[in-house]
Amino acid sequence: MTSNSNTGLAGRNINRRRLIQGAAATGLSVPAFAGLLGHNAYFASAQDAEAGLVTISQDQQQTWTRNFNPFLPESGGCRWPTHSGVHETLMIRNLYSGEVMPWLATEATFNEDNTVLTVKLREGINWSDGEAFTAEDVAFTFMLFKSTPGLVSPSGITAAFGDDAYLDTVEAVDDLTVAFNFARVFTPGFYDIMHQPIAAEHVWSQVADPLTETMENPVGTGPFTNVTRFEAQYWQLEKNENYWQEGAPKIQGFRFPAYASNDQANLATINGENDWAANFIPEIESTFVARDPEHNHFWYPNVGAIVHLYTQTTKAPWDNVDVRKAVSMALNRDMLTEIGMMGYTVPADGTGMSGAFDSWKDAAAVAEGATWVTYDPDGANALLDAAGFAKDGDWRNLPDGTPMEYEINVVTGWSDWVSVCEIMAQNLGDIGIKATVQTYDFPVWLERVQQGNFDLSIGWSSQGATPFNYYRGVMSSLILFPVGQVASENWQRFVAEGADDLLNEFAVNSDQAELTRISNELQMLFATSVPAIPLFPGPQWGQANTTRFTGFPSADDPYAVLSTYQHPDRLLVMTRIEPVAAE
Repeated sequence: MTSNSNTGLAGRNINRRRLIQGAAATGLSVPAFAGLLGHNAYFASAQDAEAGLVTISQDQQQTWTRNFNPFLPESGGCRWPTHSGVHETLMIRNLYSGEVMPWLATEATFNEDNTVLTVKLREGINWSDGEAFTAEDVAFTFMLFKSTPGLVSPSGITAAFGDDAYLDTVEAVDDLTVAFNFARVFTPGFYDIMHQPIAAEHVWSQVADPLTETMENPVGTGPFTNVTRFEAQYWQLEKNENYWQEGAPKIQGFRFPAYASNDQANLATINGENDWAANFIPEIESTFVARDPEHNHFWYPNVGAIVHLYTQTTKAPWDNVDVRKAVSMALNRDMLTEIGMMGYTVPADGTGMSGAFDSWKDAAAVAEGATWVTYDPDGANALLDAAGFAKDGDWRNLPDGTPMEYEINVVTGWSDWVSVCEIMAQNLGDIGIKATVQTYDFPVWLERVQQGNFDLSIGWSSQGATPFNYYRGVMSSLILFPVGQVASENWQRFVAEGADDLLNEFAVNSDQAELTRISNELQMLFATSVPAIPLFPGPQWGQANTTRFTGFPSADDPYAVLSTYQHPDRLLVMTRIEPVAAE
């Protein structure tokens, strides 16, 4: 669709009422129906009337649910940006640079034996309802996790009070000082603590059950807390008039049209209707940037968590490291990234860590892993032959004669991952393993991988501020659950001998030289045991249209990643973007 067709439709006075009626008749959202008509009259009129509101494409859903409960997940629980926008964190670690920046807290220090973390809060902060923000709010938030199992945190703090708890108590020393008393030394917990959204004690102490609470009108310290309009397919969030940062935010707020699918969201972005988005857009240079090179921008730094092909290692043949290596060697990662992912990312190396950890990577481990992440179908065939998985014609069998025939699980509609899986199925066919791509709706796919109910599945991995979280998530018994029970990590149920000891050693250390040594050993252990098959770092999807607003991060100004998904980095973006100055 061309800009001329947009102008023509708008000129025929297709107004908002007719769009609403047409959407109702087709069963689509108003934005989706508008997009199908090929014009942006609905959005243009809305943006002109509501100056200062940034239009966001975030979740793809038919309708919105009004719930800003910070103890629920944003994926299907609470509304964006409950965790970083309405509620704020003590500090922010920039995913791209690794820099840790003070936010609600100005400093945080461990005592000599790393058993107490003392946090100093910033003065002069109020909640959006005018109440003072104090250390009691921080202590209350963390202790609520201890007293209410099942609460969800984007920072991973739930583990602090779980079966293997590392926090004992959190207490307010005075109005601006909080003491985190550790049950055991666990220095990586610093980042989980710093990234936990803080809730208001005077609000949430009155809630009977935070697990089921529907919070329609949130109270937060964040830059945007005022829900000024909420409909099933459209809502608005405007700025907090009591916000503590002088001069911020610089915009009035955000508007959220509902998009039922990624295709509908992309069409709106391509047509210039969205100001900030974080979606997979095929052929983005030609479909988006080329339409308006001056204003249409994207930035996809390869610092997201590694995407894996997981094999269910509790059963044959996936319990055989040579089979896992052979499968990895069969995969043409250049093709996976250039065709399946459209060049938006790069092949993974044998450490399994993304570009966010380049400063940690050990050259010896990278070299060791290169033997099985390098595309080598002949080498893959030789490994399988030597391991006794003989070919019968074009296809291989297990030693007992069972055909090596498997499904690769993936989420329906995730077109980039589906393409990747289709390429992997072809690659595996080249070495005699018959693989078919099986798509599932997201809830079904997630249940299957979390319970370990698969042979092969594409999936994301864990990532924290250090290598600790990643390696704990792929090869440790510290978070291992039996097949059939829900596991948030280690979906493939693999434990590498020695991993727990190394991770425990890492967790009690704060000396960088020692942490580097331990990390190098973890990397080598991964490279030799192949707990999962790393494919590529997950790109941090981010698109911006600077026609109406500027100040978005970019490769030239990487003060944060551009993705709307990244918690809590997006707070940095929300306080920096501003309207284009009137001429």
